[in-house]
Amino acid sequence: MSIKTPYLLFLGNAADPLAAKVAQGIRDWRPENCVGQLRLDGCNADLGLTDMTPTEAVANGAKSMVVGVANRGGVIDAAWVAALVEAMEAGLDLAAGLHNKLADVPELAEAAKRLGREIHDVRHPSRAYPVAAGSKRSGKRLLAVGTDCSCGKMYTTLAIEKELRIRGVDADFRATGQTGILITGNGVSVDAVAADFISGSIETHSPANSEDHWDIIEGQGSLFHASFAGVSLGLIHGSQADALILCHEPTRTHMRGLPDFGVPSIQECMDANLAAAKLTNKNVKFVGIAINTSKLSDAEATAYLAKTQEEFGLPTVDPVRTGVGPIVDNLS
Repeated sequence: MSIKTPYLLFLGNAADPLAAKVAQGIRDWRPENCVGQLRLDGCNADLGLTDMTPTEAVANGAKSMVVGVANRGGVIDAAWVAALVEAMEAGLDLAAGLHNKLADVPELAEAAKRLGREIHDVRHPSRAYPVAAGSKRSGKRLLAVGTDCSCGKMYTTLAIEKELRIRGVDADFRATGQTGILITGNGVSVDAVAADFISGSIETHSPANSEDHWDIIEGQGSLFHASFAGVSLGLIHGSQADALILCHEPTRTHMRGLPDFGVPSIQECMDANLAAAKLTNKNVKFVGIAINTSKLSDAEATAYLAKTQEEFGLPTVDPVRTGVGPIVDNLS
């Protein structure tokens, strides 16, 4: 799906800044796509953008309003509906990554039909995908994989794309989850694609390109996660990655949400991902390791990064603390 930019970011009645983390991600990574913010009474989040009505946002060039706030269960708060209808009446499309679909709210569906607006529920695919062919495609591809879920794959790949572009390299971030799609305006939410078509969706999302072009593909899940390994494997096969980045959070004692499953070692995870990736690209290799050191002190983080780099002989960074320059240096 493709969402028209720039955006008016809807913060609704967010209870705190964390509740608006989707909007914050858009503000951090695509500030050029952010015209302003819309907050309802009781909102406790602020992105530092200009507060605007939908009409004011349209006058400033906005094309879509993105629901950048999430609540428990990903439901659509009844208090939002009037503001969402007002946005469509002002000329804006809508987009959201909630579990529940905007298009299933009768008032929103009626307004969209009446006004000719588009509603993008990015967790839910809006097109059919082919079965993967596995044929070699031109261009170069990097995929982030992880020892676990939620350990920095999206942040790492966004940082790599940004660094490549700063250096003048032709590169695109390929979003594979709802937050990444809302940040960039396009992508495929692979966790909602039928299993037989996951690899095909990634082949479609990362098509043949010029030989010097890099697609930086957002990873999902982990091959070692009992709940989500299927999505991870489909991504690996569909991406036909030339380069892999291993993402890891070193303080976890078990897989996220699975207290009976320990976190694999970096070596074990690299071996498994490399074996799987070679099924569709025999020349794939690891080019770096990204460590989420947010729960370590500065001294502990520095020591851990140095130890890991020495052990594996690969550039090892924390994208937040150190940046991803050494990994980009290692791309060829």
